[in-house]
Amino acid sequence: MFSIIDSRYRCNKPLIVTTNLKLDELKHPPDLAHARIYDRILERCAPILFAGKNFREDNASSTKAAARQIITSPMARYRQAVTEKGEL
Repeated sequence: MFSIIDSRYRCNKPLIVTTNLKLDELKHPPDLAHARIYDRILERCAPILFAGKNFREDNASSTKAAARQIITSPMARYRQAVTEKGEL
């Protein structure tokens, strides 16, 4: 990751970075390796916070519900029973 960011940095090329890290985490990295990366990102990028509802959680809930419905459908139970009996 460092080499990609560093090469863009050294060539003065634009860079768009998306992250789930908070700005405070970028400003106070856990170690030197992260500090070098985050420093370059913060110099070249303007932080923009996108706040709001996490749509992935909603998608995960509906996906789990659909999977649960498929698994518990009468046909799925029938296929499982037939497979367990060795008739399929």
